Amino acid sequence: MARAQEGDQGAYRQLLEGITPYLRALAARHFRSGDDIEDVVQDVLLTVHAVRGTYDPARPFGPWLVAIANRRIVDVLRRHGRAGLHETPLDSEHETFVVAGANLQEEAMDARFVREAIEQLSAGQRDAVRMLKLEEMSLREAAAASGMSVAALKVATHRAMKRLRELLRQRGSNS
Repeated sequence: MARAQEGDQGAYRQLLEGITPYLRALAARHFRSGDDIEDVVQDVLLTVHAVRGTYDPARPFGPWLVAIANRRIVDVLRRHGRAGLHETPLDSEHETFVVAGANLQEEAMDARFVREAIEQLSAGQRDAVRMLKLEEMSLREAAAASGMSVAALKVATHRAMKRLRELLRQRGSNS
C-alpha cells in the first residue's frame, strides 16, 4: 500500500488482486448469496481506493483493511435488515394459481374499474390525476402543462383521490 500511495500502479493492482480473495472470505462469513458477497467485496475495494491516502505506512496494513471491510459489511447488513423489515418475499406458493395468466381476468376488471372511476371525476380532477399520478409529472411540470396553479393542482388531486377512495369503498361493499 505504501508503494501504491507513492504512485506505483503495478503495486496497487497487485495489492487489490491480493486482498480480493481475503475480502471474499470475510464477506462469506456473513452472506450466503454470491451476489451479496461480490457486492460487499466491490464496496470494500471502492472504499479502500477512496481512502487509500489515510493509510499510515508506519502501521500494519491488515488491521486497517479489516476495519474498513467490517464497516462495509455492517453497512450492507443494516441495509438488508431495513429492507427485510418492509418487504415480504412472494413466492409461487403465495399465489392462488401458479399458472401464468390465471389472474389476468381479475386484473383486467380492476384496471377497467379504475379507468371508469377516473372518467367519473371532473375534468380538472381527471387531468390532475393523469398528470401527477399516472404520468408522474412534477407539480411544476403539471402546472405548466395545464395552466393551473400548483395549489389548484394539489386541491384537485386531493379531491380526486378522496373521490376515488369513495368509489372503491362503494365497489367493495357491492361485491
